[in-house]
Amino acid sequence: MTPEHAPSPAPHAANAAGQGMSRLNPAALPVADAARVLTRLGGKPVSDAMLRADIAAGAPVNSDGTLNLVHYAAWLVKEMTSGGGGGD
Repeated sequence: MTPEHAPSPAPHAANAAGQGMSRLNPAALPVADAARVLTRLGGKPVSDAMLRADIAAGAPVNSDGTLNLVHYAAWLVKEMTSGGGGGD
């Protein structure tokens, strides 16, 4: 398995080792971690439910159910432009 496809470590793994926040893999984030990252970086709250709704609507997921943030962002852009929200 290549590093970009390796799952992110469990959130409790680093805390158990006393290392603080665990390292996250943006190519394989569990939905809960993806929601936290997007909320922190985007400035607007993103919930697990919002991401699960996008997944139900066709957002790409890895075979293990994790999200690749680059693929997810590309899907969002495609949805915005094909849905008429792209600034026409």
